Amino acid sequence: MIAAARALLVTARALLVTARALLALALLAVFYALVAAMVLLWAAFLAAALWTAGTPEATTPPTTVVTACAAFAPIVFGMVWAVVRTARPAAPREDAVTVTRRGAPELWRTVEELALDVGTRPPGHIRLTAEVNASVTEDAPLLGLAPGRRVLYLGLPLLAGLSPAELRAVLAHELGHFSGRHSRFGAVAHRGAAGLVAARQAIQDASAANDLVRLYAGVPLLLLGLYTHVFRRLTRPVRRRQELEADREAARVAGPGAVADALCSTAALEAAWQEFLVDFLAPMRRATGRIPDDPFRAFAHMVEAPELREPMAVLRTRAVERPADPDDAHPALAVRLERLARLPAQGPGTDPHPSPEPLSVQPLSVQPRYAVELGRVLLSGPDAGTRVPWRDWLTELAEHRATRILTPLAEAVRGVEETEGMGRRQKTAPEPVPEPDTLTIHRVLRLLDGGRRMPLARALNARLSEGERTLRGDQTGQDPLAPLAGALAVLIGAQLVARGTAYWAMNWTGPSILVPPDGIAPETIRTWADTAVRLPGQTQRLGLHLAALGVDERAPLPTTGPAGGTADGPVPGEKALRISIAPGATGPARRRITAVRALALTVLVGLTGLTFVLWVNRGEPSYPGTPVTRWNDRYQPGGTTGTEPAPFPTYQRPTFPAWPTSPAYRLPPRSVPSIHIEPVIPRPTP
Repeated sequence: MIAAARALLVTARALLVTARALLALALLAVFYALVAAMVLLWAAFLAAALWTAGTPEATTPPTTVVTACAAFAPIVFGMVWAVVRTARPAAPREDAVTVTRRGAPELWRTVEELALDVGTRPPGHIRLTAEVNASVTEDAPLLGLAPGRRVLYLGLPLLAGLSPAELRAVLAHELGHFSGRHSRFGAVAHRGAAGLVAARQAIQDASAANDLVRLYAGVPLLLLGLYTHVFRRLTRPVRRRQELEADREAARVAGPGAVADALCSTAALEAAWQEFLVDFLAPMRRATGRIPDDPFRAFAHMVEAPELREPMAVLRTRAVERPADPDDAHPALAVRLERLARLPAQGPGTDPHPSPEPLSVQPLSVQPRYAVELGRVLLSGPDAGTRVPWRDWLTELAEHRATRILTPLAEAVRGVEETEGMGRRQKTAPEPVPEPDTLTIHRVLRLLDGGRRMPLARALNARLSEGERTLRGDQTGQDPLAPLAGALAVLIGAQLVARGTAYWAMNWTGPSILVPPDGIAPETIRTWADTAVRLPGQTQRLGLHLAALGVDERAPLPTTGPAGGTADGPVPGEKALRISIAPGATGPARRRITAVRALALTVLVGLTGLTFVLWVNRGEPSYPGTPVTRWNDRYQPGGTTGTEPAPFPTYQRPTFPAWPTSPAYRLPPRSVPSIHIEPVIPRPTP
C-alpha cells in the first residue's frame, strides 16, 4: 500500500513537471508569435508606404510612415535578435574561468561524489565566477526531453568565505536541480525570461542610442513590460518550488543544519563582498592605482578577521528578516529556513562517505592561478592599475586607511597659517625651515603653541565627513578636538613607520592600528597627541618624547612610494589619482550603439530615397516603350481623326512632351468591296 502511494506520488510529480514545462512552452510560443506579428506589421506598414508613394493620387510623400518605419527598424531587429539568441544554447560566460581536474582535484571529487549521492549525472564543466552565487545550466535539446551539456558555475568568494561543510551544502543544492530535472524542464521558462529581458534591453539600448527611436519606443516597451510581468507571475511559483525541492535534496545529503548555515552565510557574504569592493578595493584603486593580484585571498582575510565576527552576525540576522524580492526566483530566507527546520536532522552514521577524515571537514581549494586569472577578469580595463601581491596590498591598504587624514590636515594647517599670517616667517635659527606646503609635526605644534588649536580643529572638521569624524574618535559629534588629536597621532605614527620602527595593522571596522616600537603601548602615542592638543604648554613634552624615539619633528614625510606618494599613501595635499573601478562603455556596447545608429540611419535614408523616386514617377505609364495617345469615349465616323471637340467631357491620359506621338490608326473606308468566297468553295452535290 505504501509502495503504491509512493509510486502514485512520483507519477503525480512527473505530470506536474510536464505541465509546468508545457505552460512555459505555451508562454514562450506566445512571445515568439508576438515578435512575428510585430515583424509582419512593420513589413505591412513599409509596403503600404511604398505603395502609397507610387499611386497617382499621392500629393505628398508619406514622410510620417517612412519615419515610423525607420524608427521601428532597430526595435524590430532587437526583438528578433533577442529571440534568436535565446532560442539557441547559451554561450559560455566570458567572465568565468574553467577549472580542470588537475587544477582542483578535491573540488571535482566532491562534486562527483555529491552527484552520485543525489542520483544524477555530474556536470561536464566547472567554471569559477567573481560573484557570491552558484548556479547550474544544462543546454538540453528537445524542450528538455534529452540530456545536454551541464555546467556548474561557482563563485570564488564562496570558496573564500564558506566552511567546507557549508560549501558541500551549496554544491548539493545545485546538483539537486539536476536530479529534479529543474535545469532541463525549466530551460524553456529560463529562455523565455532571458528572451524577454534581452528584448527589453535591446529596445532600451536602441532608445538610448538614437533620439528617433526613443520617440516610438514607448508603446513596445509598455507592452513588453506587461508581458514580462505576466510571465514572471506565472513562472515564479514554479521556480520557487524548485528551490525548495533542491533545499530538501541538499538536506538529505549534507544535513538540514549545514544547508541552513550555508544559506545564511551566503547572504552575509554577498553583503560583505559588495562592501569589500566599494569601501576597500575601489578607494585604494582610485587613490594609489594599485590592486591585489588575488582579491579573493584579501577578501578571505577580511571575513576571517576577529573584528568582523559581530558585523557578520548582524548581516545574517538582517538577511533572515529581509523579505523576498518580487523578481527573485528564490523564496524568502525565513521561509527556506522554516522548511529546513521541519526536516529530520542527519543522525550519526548517515554520512554517505565515511572515512577516517570526514569529508565535511576537508578543505576545498583551487590553484592560485585561477584566482589570479579571475582577478584580472574582475579588475580589467585600461585603468586597471598596478597589480601587487595581495599581502603587500593589504599592508598598503592599512597604511592608506590610516594616513588618508593627513591630506585634510595639511590643507587645514595651510589655511590657518594663511589666515593668521603665519605662512611665511623669517628664519630665526640656522637650521633649515621646511617649505610651508610640506606637512611636518613642527608646523602643527607651532599652531598649538600659538593658541590656534580651535581654528585648526574647526578647519580640519570642515574637511572631514561625519563618518570619518566618528571613526577618528569623535563618537558623540560634540568633541571638536578629537579628530585633531587623532590626526596628530597619525602624523607621528607615519614618521615612525617611515623610520621602520613601527607598522600599521589592518582594522576592517575602523582606522588602522599603529603598532609602535617595543616597550611602548599602542595607545601611548594617542595619549601623547591628545595631551598636546588639549592642554596648553604640553607640546615641549611631546617634542622630548619624539626626540627619545628618534623622530625629527621638522622632517617631512618621504615622497618615494607607490604612485608618487609616500609609503603610507599619497602625499598629503596632492591630488589623488582618479581611477574608476567601473569603466565606461565597453567595446561591445560601443559597437552595439554604433550598429543601432547605422541601422536607423540606413533604413531612414533608403526608405526616403525610394519613396521619393516612387512619388516623383507616380504618373508614368506602366510600359514606357509603348506610346499612348489621347482617346475619347465617342466614335467619330467618316474617317475623321478625332480632333474635333467632343460633345461630352473625355478622360485624357497625359504624355511626356519629349516623346513623339505616333500616327493614329485609321479604319479602312466602307467602299472597299468585300470578298465573296461562295464560288471558290464548291458545295457538295446531293
